[in-house]
Amino acid sequence: MAIAALWLAWNWTSIKGQARVGAAYGAHITCSCRYIEGRDMEACETDKEAGMEMVRLSDDPENKRVTASVLFLAEAVAERRGAFGCVQLNEAEIEDL
Repeated sequence: MAIAALWLAWNWTSIKGQARVGAAYGAHITCSCRYIEGRDMEACETDKEAGMEMVRLSDDPENKRVTASVLFLAEAVAERRGAFGCVQLNEAEIEDL
């Protein structure tokens, strides 16, 4: 148990960084799938890459927004913004939601 805790502490920055990348990628790809391609969430879930099993997706159709999260580690939000397509929200924009 102590070895696992030590390993986790040693690799925490890397694990958190990978979680952020996975959440950001998941939010952006799924937003594009839903609101550019017009597919449903079930179809978009199949677009997740191998290794993204921990990324959870939620859809906000009213605001054309997708949230992706990795439990306790990362959250990312992407929304459709007209001709710009799907864009990632920054931390201040996420806090204002």
